[in-house]
Amino acid sequence: MTAPPLHTLGQLAVAANRRYWTGWACAEADPDADLTVYRSDIAHSKLNGILRVRDQPLDAAIAEARQRLKGTPWIWWVGADSDPGTADGLLARGARQVSDLPVMAIDVTAGADFDAPADLAIRTVTDPAEMSSYVQAYAEPMGFDSDDLTPVVERELGFAYPEVVRLAAIIDGRTVGTCTMSLGTDVGALYCITTDPRYRRRGIASALTLEGLRLTRESGRSIATLVASSAGEPVYRRLGFETVSRYGRFTLPD
Repeated sequence: MTAPPLHTLGQLAVAANRRYWTGWACAEADPDADLTVYRSDIAHSKLNGILRVRDQPLDAAIAEARQRLKGTPWIWWVGADSDPGTADGLLARGARQVSDLPVMAIDVTAGADFDAPADLAIRTVTDPAEMSSYVQAYAEPMGFDSDDLTPVVERELGFAYPEVVRLAAIIDGRTVGTCTMSLGTDVGALYCITTDPRYRRRGIASALTLEGLRLTRESGRSIATLVASSAGEPVYRRLGFETVSRYGRFTLPD
């Protein structure tokens, strides 16, 4: 197949990203709003924030963001769907850029060869009773306070969208890796790809990613996307992902 142009892939990826993160909101959030706000009320900046600002003055958007996200840590994502100049405008108003992340995509119809660890099993988490161990597995890699994960488990169980699939990597009965994928838009979008630090460099993240690509292909979609960390980018590139856009993430002073 002929892959869509990079601009189109970037737009598909950021639309999927808005869809996924608004699923964490404890009140209804619109992934297509011009100012896309999500608030989980969990004290973790990844779970609260602004996903884009479009067609509105930046000062007004900042004022609304501060009002709606007051009292919780949050971040501002600036990607291909935000107004031109948003990043520079935020910096001029005292924001600090905390990350610059590649948005990556792959044609899942091409397939990839990979030998998964022989003792690894990957299964879909469907039983609510298993959610606690799933969250516990990604807590440390994602920087959550492992002493109080109850709110995170509750938000996962109350996730706004039903099309989210959670994959657990199991070795000797222990959940040692996670991958959450969203099939709510035209692409398969992968999130929360983590590995227990004690089990790294064994191919677990690659195996989880490839299982996500297989499920994307089975769903009839031809493209999968993700937003890569600096540690994860080389893994995804080896599997065939290519950078199609970028996200800057920013924090603003109170």
